[in-house]
Amino acid sequence: MEGDADIARTAALFADPARVRVLLALGDGRALAASVLAAEARLSAQGVSAHLAKLRAAGLVVAEKSGRHRFYRLAGPDPAELLETLARFSPSQPVTSLREGTRAEALRTARTCYDHLAGRLGVAVTAALLARGALAGAPDTRRRAGDRISAPLREHPYTLGPAAEPVFDALGVDLTAASSGRRPLLKFCLDWSEQRHHLAGALGAAVATRFRDAGWVRRRADAHRALRLTPAGARALETHLGLAGLAA
Repeated sequence: MEGDADIARTAALFADPARVRVLLALGDGRALAASVLAAEARLSAQGVSAHLAKLRAAGLVVAEKSGRHRFYRLAGPDPAELLETLARFSPSQPVTSLREGTRAEALRTARTCYDHLAGRLGVAVTAALLARGALAGAPDTRRRAGDRISAPLREHPYTLGPAAEPVFDALGVDLTAASSGRRPLLKFCLDWSEQRHHLAGALGAAVATRFRDAGWVRRRADAHRALRLTPAGARALETHLGLAGLAA
């Protein structure tokens, strides 16, 4: 017979700043070498190895072998969503350099949350999909102003709207393909920096993949997970979603 979930044991994994930096570096869903993670977390090879062992034992990280090399990635979208949730309840770290300030602003502007869009860009795209009828609020799950109790209802607060097919077709997103897997088509995260929903799930991943493949967003070199909206992306968002004035 098993007792209650040992939440404290899992929570303790997030109490080490270096370990959290390892998880954040993996937050865009990519598989990275231990040497890359060591540099990001400012750890020695032995130090990052010890942290990765604990994260693997907890089921948060998995290892993949490619030839003689081993790479590490998050064990699916759930750890990334957990990081996003913890970030909402965490105070901001003080910015002590121009580099840190640039990185922080880049992450708030546009980033990946595992395999979907987050930050101001992700929230703006989700809001535009709602405004255009591609998504619709599900009954009784709309967040009421000032109601903190309703805020955590992030899993299924929306459904596909009456204009879903033409809007997503115009964006080049195949709804049929996105809904063909085992992963839920629609999920939503409450964005930690914007405190509003962004689209997740299989559809959120399909939208982000389309944005990357079309060259509408590019990865930034100065911050893991940060994205840059390209001029082509800004034009496409204005044409297809009516989003004007987004920085490119």
